[in-house]
Amino acid sequence: MEDHEFVWIRASSLAVGRRIMGGLTLLILCAGPAAAKCQDAPGPGADWSGCSKARLVLTGEDLTGTIFQRSLLTLSDFASSKMAEANLSETEVSRTRFEGADLSRADFTKALGWRANFGQANLTGTVFVSSDMSRSNFAQAKAAGANFNKAELNRSDFSGADLTGANLAKAELARVLFQSAKVTGVDFSYSNLSRARLNGLDLQGANFSGTYMFLAQIGGSDLSRAVGLTQAQVDIACGTAQTKLPEGLSGPKSWPCKEEEE
Repeated sequence: MEDHEFVWIRASSLAVGRRIMGGLTLLILCAGPAAAKCQDAPGPGADWSGCSKARLVLTGEDLTGTIFQRSLLTLSDFASSKMAEANLSETEVSRTRFEGADLSRADFTKALGWRANFGQANLTGTVFVSSDMSRSNFAQAKAAGANFNKAELNRSDFSGADLTGANLAKAELARVLFQSAKVTGVDFSYSNLSRARLNGLDLQGANFSGTYMFLAQIGGSDLSRAVGLTQAQVDIACGTAQTKLPEGLSGPKSWPCKEEEE
């Protein structure tokens, strides 16, 4: 090999080496701040996206607008904290406590939260689209206008919650408890309400178009002004003589079940 060819090969190798080192330096510079932000102090607008923060205790804190997207927050405690407009999309919050927290307009899209506690929380306008909150507690939550479209909520407890005008379309609501809840104007269309407890409720304006009502407990409920309800749905639900139905619909001669035990 001639000398000038050797010089050219050596120069090319050095150039490639510099590009590789430059790329590694860039990765280090980018990764540094990303990792460092997880150590930032909690506060309004903090960015903890992608951080592992399990078992946090941040009760009564101001976390307004904090970004928790794709984070791990299992077994944490945010009771009574201010978390309005916080981003918790694709975040895991299983067994996490949000009791009494202000989560108005927060985003839980595609979040995972088995057995999470939202009791008495402010969920006004909060988004739970395509989330999995099965077996969670929403008792006495203020959830007017909340969006639970396509959410998994099986065996959850909404007792005493205000769900006025909420979107529960295409949601999984099997065995959900709605005792004493405010459900006027709720969109239940194409949801699964099998064995859900809707006893004694005022369902004025609620939309039942395409809803699966197998053994749904509607004893004593007022569905006289519900929308989209059909005779076929009524026939497989569990009502009583006190159940009020829309004009043109009637209770079967024998309802398919008595009020079931849990």
